[in-house]
Amino acid sequence: MGPLLALASAVCYGIVDFAGGILSRRAHFATVTFLGQLGGLLLACAAALLLPADAVRPVDLLWGALSGAGSGSAMHFLNRGLSRGAMSVIVPVSAVTGVALSVLCGVLLGDRPTPLAWAGIAVTVPALWLVSGGGANRAGGVADGLLASAGVAVQYIALAQADSTSGLWPVAAGRVAAVLVLLPSAARHAGHLRMPSGQCVQALLVGAGAALGLVLYLLAAQRQMLAVAVVLASLYPALPVILGLALLHEKVTRWQTAGLLGAAMATVLLSVG
Repeated sequence: MGPLLALASAVCYGIVDFAGGILSRRAHFATVTFLGQLGGLLLACAAALLLPADAVRPVDLLWGALSGAGSGSAMHFLNRGLSRGAMSVIVPVSAVTGVALSVLCGVLLGDRPTPLAWAGIAVTVPALWLVSGGGANRAGGVADGLLASAGVAVQYIALAQADSTSGLWPVAAGRVAAVLVLLPSAARHAGHLRMPSGQCVQALLVGAGAALGLVLYLLAAQRQMLAVAVVLASLYPALPVILGLALLHEKVTRWQTAGLLGAAMATVLLSVG
């Protein structure tokens, strides 16, 4: 069940990144990001109320808040990068450092992956690097992708530290922290906060989808090793890359094709291992 939940989280994030990237090209990225976190807060609170918690400890809420600060920062830089760069480059770049740091932290915290899982982990980082274009800076926004990756690492590592007895309240606490982290940026771009109602609804739904991805990740991390949960959940770049190629007509290279095949191989190895 753990691998399936992590992969479901990856699918959610893949769809969210694609939709958020498209919306960030039509509306200001700061507005899209801020409204998205409000939508995520609504979904997270509803989910936390539906899933009773045995004991919500302050330390678990603090871990959730730290995770939310990371995810809020990650979405800010990711949407800024997507507003001016190729989706098939920015999204994979955002995942590479996040995977490496999260796996390293998981091992330091006591994870002991099996040989098959180690093989999957070893394949993942170069696969994502290849998907991003083999290190070639073919579009703007790569620096934003790298900054986003640090936030992704904080998001995954911190949320996994919350105890399962706290239910989904750490995710809700994280959405509150994300909103607070993004408030200064929203205030600086207050003139862009007014959007057509249709775009506002889209931004709220994108944020709700991201919160759902975090809920699925948290449930996955409670059922398996942090390293494996992070790597599987971090396979999300494959989906926006495929959608970007199919719908936005972004060109695929042989390196990206090899990277996508490597990501598929890593999924199998990690699921079996």
